Amino acid sequence: MAIAELKTKLTDASVEDFLNEIDNEQKRADSFRIVEIMRRASGAEPKMWGSSIIGFGSHHLKYASGRELDSGLTGFSPRKANLTIYIMDGFAKYDEHMSKLGKYKTGKSCLYIKKLSDIDEKVLEDLVADSIGHIKNGAMYPRHE
Repeated sequence: MAIAELKTKLTDASVEDFLNEIDNEQKRADSFRIVEIMRRASGAEPKMWGSSIIGFGSHHLKYASGRELDSGLTGFSPRKANLTIYIMDGFAKYDEHMSKLGKYKTGKSCLYIKKLSDIDEKVLEDLVADSIGHIKNGAMYPRHE
């Protein structure tokens, strides 16, 4: 069985150009602010991963099956319905952060917010920084092959 090629790869596309194409003024302003928060939390510059994800840093994964891939340490995407923030190791170890964050929803490793003013920006920055620290120290992502 062939393994599908990963669609979300690092590209040379401009993050600023991508964000400036966001029609919704509030979502565009929030997105530029999230770039600054994630830049501070990660110590990395934003890069486009695929056509719609802004990632920070990279991490090489090797699964037990031998499959290998590169992924961002964290990132976000200004989707139509929500600002989607990727906390790559999930939320299981972040109860304290999550209790202070504000108004949000989560998926396995996605944090969904409507607008940045719904959450505490400092808590978001701490959450991102802690997640990156865990990944760099060997934490596995919550997804499986």
